[in-house]
Amino acid sequence: MADVRDDLVAAERWFVDHGLPYFVDDYRAAVARGLRRARLVPALAVAVVLAAVAGLVTGAWLGVASALGAALTAFGVVVAVYAVAVLRAWLIVGWAIRRTFRSMGLMLPLVTRALPLLLLFITFLFINTEVWQVAASLDGGVLWVTVLLFAAIAVGFLLTRLPEELDSVDDEVESAQLIEACTGTPLEPAARRIAARVDRVGAVDAEVSGLQKANLVLVLLVAQAVQVLLLALAVFAFFIVFGLVAMDPEVLELWLAHPVHALDGPVGQLLGDRLSLELLRVSTFLAAFSGLYFTVYAVTDELYRRQFFSVVIRELERAVSARVAYRSLRDEDLV
Repeated sequence: MADVRDDLVAAERWFVDHGLPYFVDDYRAAVARGLRRARLVPALAVAVVLAAVAGLVTGAWLGVASALGAALTAFGVVVAVYAVAVLRAWLIVGWAIRRTFRSMGLMLPLVTRALPLLLLFITFLFINTEVWQVAASLDGGVLWVTVLLFAAIAVGFLLTRLPEELDSVDDEVESAQLIEACTGTPLEPAARRIAARVDRVGAVDAEVSGLQKANLVLVLLVAQAVQVLLLALAVFAFFIVFGLVAMDPEVLELWLAHPVHALDGPVGQLLGDRLSLELLRVSTFLAAFSGLYFTVYAVTDELYRRQFFSVVIRELERAVSARVAYRSLRDEDLV
């Protein structure tokens, strides 16, 4: 019994390390308690109150647009803190970040497939007078709300399309698939013990639902979001450098019909009026738009989906198969 318990603990640690805490019964029970109305409603009430306070305080100083941005930010921060502290979201996010940086060799070819066409399209917007007039006129609050809007649209689009990628993940599991999935994991002994039983019944139903299904979707969502964020930051850096080299302040003043606002501080003194507030605003706006563009491209381009999602899906299929052995191990521990 002690050996079974040790295997069970090691298996649960394996699930957590792979960004699947909701596959572990104790974690899933804790998250389910955190989603109960008695705990969720007070947390949302605190988020609404803090958002209202932040909006009122900011609005009194900076206007309506800044108030909306501050309110949305405060609400998002409270929800994020609750998700990290109660819903164990940091385990999923941490796995996605580690996996992204471990697989940079795979990511670079995927990103460079979309980046040339993206930069070709966005660069023409960058040297467009109307884009500069619109984006440069956005104050900090309006620009932040615009970025949040692009991010919300991207997340909503992913949430509607990513579940389709999981259609084949939780099918029935045969013995060979079960042993292959658990090889090299703490669940390998349990998988081999139940392989004979699987052969007798033909296959085992591996369907997941509820929080476990949500965990699979969140893994895909966060993994894709990290890629989109890195690409948006790369586009932002590109346009800052391109703007410093190619965009003459005198030309910008003709486009904008007012002098550009050079940044203060050591960086501003070093670069003079070439690094302006307007350049930062336009670069931020186009980087956020690029993130939305890449999000749509990533889930609609068939080649990209095969290359990127096939790798993640194989990991999730392995985890779903391992869950069958984990359930069997839990049953042995209860006997």
